[in-house]
Amino acid sequence: MGSSPFLNQLRREIRLRGYSIRTEKTYLSWIKRFIRFHNLRHPTEMGPAEVKAFLSHLANDQFVAVNTQKTALNALAFMYHKVLNQPLGDMEFKHAKQYRRLPVVLSPAEVQRLLNCLKQPYRLICSILYGSGLRITECLRLRIQDIDFDRGTLTVTKGKGGKDRKTILSQALIPDIQRQIECAKQLQQKDNQSGHGPSLPNALHRKLPNAFRQPSWMYLFPSSTLCNHPITGLLCRHHLHASVPRKHLKVAAKAAGITDKRVSCHTFKHSFATVLLQ
Repeated sequence: MGSSPFLNQLRREIRLRGYSIRTEKTYLSWIKRFIRFHNLRHPTEMGPAEVKAFLSHLANDQFVAVNTQKTALNALAFMYHKVLNQPLGDMEFKHAKQYRRLPVVLSPAEVQRLLNCLKQPYRLICSILYGSGLRITECLRLRIQDIDFDRGTLTVTKGKGGKDRKTILSQALIPDIQRQIECAKQLQQKDNQSGHGPSLPNALHRKLPNAFRQPSWMYLFPSSTLCNHPITGLLCRHHLHASVPRKHLKVAAKAAGITDKRVSCHTFKHSFATVLLQ
């Protein structure tokens, strides 16, 4: 099913509208689940009744979270509205239960204990999350050009909602960030010798053929391996995958003795906001 003409059509429509690779993968995954749930029937043979049955199944039988159900609905609505030109209209279906969960917040002392149990570059990653209030994907997507030492700011490109924004840069992190930049530059120079470099957005590799050689485009936290770009197919170096710092953070939380709180990368963003309010 992964290479069917219909799914390829969906993929082209998603990219035509400039959606992110993460959104593309998420939408295609939910559409595949929808098709499998209805015994591989083609979406053109189905409509609002089948969508309603699938969404109710997610709530009644799979007990998914409300945001998960909303994501599934967004994927199916995109397919029917934008691709098949078959608006779903108003549907009444079983909504997933919405629980209001209080965010986990760490005290400054707990944050320090946790950071002390992390090695570089994961200590720096979590420090930036805490010091600048970033999401983990926003941090890992940082490129060297997004860091302004003179103004003390970080530029987040295509954050939540596809919007760019600026946030503060902790002065205490500048020495560690500068060291990380040097490591990233050395890796880029090594890649350049074999004609490779950081993955580039959109069609920049055609507009600026030598952009992969410019240090400004290098990721602050590059991946340890090269991979094929999901759109262009070019061999390049992407940023570190979010699962890597998450794995190290889980081990560090246990080592720091923080077992009574559910610590995640997003916990640092909540803790940052709490400190600002205080």
